[in-house]
Amino acid sequence: MKRRTFMASGLGLGIAAAGLGWGLHRPASPGTVQRSGPQSFIGADLAFGTTITIEVVHDNQREAELAIHDALAAAKQVDRLMTLHRADSQVAILNRTGILQQPDPHVLQVLEAARQLSRLTDGAFDITVQPLWQAFSKAAAAGRLPTDDESRTAQALVDWHGVSVSATAQEVALARPGMAITLNGLAQGYAVDLARAALDARGIRHALLDTGEFGARGRSSAQHAWTVGIRDPRDAQAVTSVVPMQGRCVATSGDYQTVFTPDFVHHHIFDPASGDSPVELASVTVMAPTGLQADGLSTALMVVGARQALALVATLADVDVLLIDKRGQQWRSAQFALPPA
Repeated sequence: MKRRTFMASGLGLGIAAAGLGWGLHRPASPGTVQRSGPQSFIGADLAFGTTITIEVVHDNQREAELAIHDALAAAKQVDRLMTLHRADSQVAILNRTGILQQPDPHVLQVLEAARQLSRLTDGAFDITVQPLWQAFSKAAAAGRLPTDDESRTAQALVDWHGVSVSATAQEVALARPGMAITLNGLAQGYAVDLARAALDARGIRHALLDTGEFGARGRSSAQHAWTVGIRDPRDAQAVTSVVPMQGRCVATSGDYQTVFTPDFVHHHIFDPASGDSPVELASVTVMAPTGLQADGLSTALMVVGARQALALVATLADVDVLLIDKRGQQWRSAQFALPPA
């Protein structure tokens, strides 16, 4: 299952309330005076099992609508390629057959990012944890947790080294029968990056994108930056921080969105070393230059825990993090937004 967004947008125009379709800004009625200068245009569509939204501030409605159309199409392309819920997606084909011929360049780029993040985190980030998800999901359907044997069998299939790309990049293969991957810890962030590129190509300078992770360009107005609110992991109605985007991307991973036990001990994020969910943190929010980096790091840092997460972030350029443990204690890197007054 995908990791849904754990943040609410902090916009005056409220993206979450936008209906489906694009170019939703309404023209003025006859006899009224139209406001000149930049205006807000909001578009939405379905992808990643949720509603994705884009808000553009621009001075030309037609140009804004075309840009929103292109950006939504780019994000949906990522979903079609990488979802686990379509039999014809490239990830589904790889998992079913163990071999993917003629992989799409976008899939190759995300696989390479996964490999680099696995290496950076000594395997804490691992796209081959899908058998663990399958074991826990199947057991949950029967009202229980996996048995020790079921967990060991699934964990034995987890090994990021077992995903190989041929020298000609014409084939991706899994090392052993039963292995399976998930790109859910990267795909929504990558979709932000492709959507931002589509906006760039149309000359859009100011936008906020929500694919389940957030990305921004420019500002929401001359006076205000784009902002998002980070929810409290134990209270869906509470905001623990309001973050100015500052042109960066923001992604959150948490223990509360998809749970196998109501105490948040067993959930959809897995530690490859233990074969179960990491025990320390309730949520991790990462700000980074790209959606792909923010998305992957938020998952990886959930696994490594607070001390190692802060040490790792300190080595990365223009990356900041908010960590919240299961008791509510928080840690922030130096440049992360302060909590609301």
